[in-house]
Amino acid sequence: MQAVIRSFVSGGNVVKGSMMQHLRVINPAIQPSVFVGSRYESTKPARMEETGFESTTISDVMKAKGKSADGSWLWCTTDDTVYDAVKSMTQHNVGALVVVKPGEQQALAGIITERDYLRKIIVQGRSSKSTKVGDIMTEENKLITVTPETKVLRAMQLMTDNRIRHIPVIQDKGMIGMVSIGDVVRAVVSEHREELQRLNAFIQGGY
Repeated sequence: MQAVIRSFVSGGNVVKGSMMQHLRVINPAIQPSVFVGSRYESTKPARMEETGFESTTISDVMKAKGKSADGSWLWCTTDDTVYDAVKSMTQHNVGALVVVKPGEQQALAGIITERDYLRKIIVQGRSSKSTKVGDIMTEENKLITVTPETKVLRAMQLMTDNRIRHIPVIQDKGMIGMVSIGDVVRAVVSEHREELQRLNAFIQGGY
């Protein structure tokens, strides 16, 4: 998965380079015109719609996910047992749960992942039914987070560098959702596809 992510980032740079080569046009002020009938018509190409490449943000990803982006079923509390947390992950087919303080759904305390369960429960021979989530979670001060304004490629880079697959979305010191590496990769693929379509339309456009 890490190699795949790196290839997407590298691929984005290739696409950007290609776009810049095709967008190096002659200064409009010195472009020639042709006489048609009783009027002049400029031979310069139509302007390509200005859209920022790699402009997709985490906010866009969350909107695409819809209601599931709010993380309402992706959290547990520090007082829950690890067994209950893992059971919830299994039921919802996710690999991590945001951990909040009891009675405070937006008061982020940390995150618990499948990796925490394997390394701190299974490998150490501890009981998941008697161990609290707060005892094995990754604490808030060590947590990697993003905001709705974070660019998708930046989020991908954070996840790659820190070898994590889930990242909480924070706004005004409160948690508003969580995105996975799958969400991020899908957004990047979609953005690259749309950018290539715009570039193709621009190249094939009339002069």
